[in-house]
Amino acid sequence: QVQLVESGGGLVQAGGSLRLSCAASRIIFSLYKMGWYRQAPGNQRELVAFITRGGTTNYQDSVKGRFTISRDNAVNTVYLQMNSLKPEDTAVYYCAAYVPDVVWGQGTLVTVSS
Repeated sequence: QVQLVESGGGLVQAGGSLRLSCAASRIIFSLYKMGWYRQAPGNQRELVAFITRGGTTNYQDSVKGRFTISRDNAVNTVYLQMNSLKPEDTAVYYCAAYVPDVVWGQGTLVTVSS
């Protein structure tokens, strides 16, 4: 079955940057849309961004201009570059593969201090 492993989370000050990575295995990675979601304490999981197999991207309004999703099919990895981070970006970030049912990674915690 598909496995997704996220990395790159951590503690950063407001205005800083982080890059999340999600390595996929047991999947023909290039065929599938990939996404990043996040879930803050007490909130529902929400879509942050997705990237289609053709490279088309879509972002939640609150991260447009600050976050960039990309993929490298050669290494079966999707990335989320996060710049100008804000305290409200604090959440557990999850990688998702649409195969077509959604498969989730285990999540990586991002904490942005003010």
